Amino acid sequence: VQLVESGGGLVQPGGSLRLSCVASGFTFSSYDMSWYRQAPGKERELVAAIPSVGASTNYADSVKGRFTISRDNAKNSVYLQMSSLKSEDTAVYYCNARSPFTRRSYWGQGTQVTVSS
Repeated sequence: VQLVESGGGLVQPGGSLRLSCVASGFTFSSYDMSWYRQAPGKERELVAAIPSVGASTNYADSVKGRFTISRDNAKNSVYLQMSSLKSEDTAVYYCNARSPFTRRSYWGQGTQVTVSS
């Protein structure tokens, strides 16, 4: 099983980034997918989630209206489009896959996002 994130980097406040996570080794379309982040000295927090079935996405209040999660089951990929980035969005962003049936969960290695001028 692998989840490989990419797309992180350094961006100025107000800028945009698109994170990608490519999955392999499990039936991607059957898993709920999420993005989490962890800033230095803070706990890992849920940023956005998209279910395996349906389109009911969920977002942390701090990112609503600025971030958009999407998935492409044909490409075994989940994305996080981030815009109007703020310094407080600086964190390592992790991709998570979770089975709604078995509760089995997989994590990627993370990608660093730094918002700074």
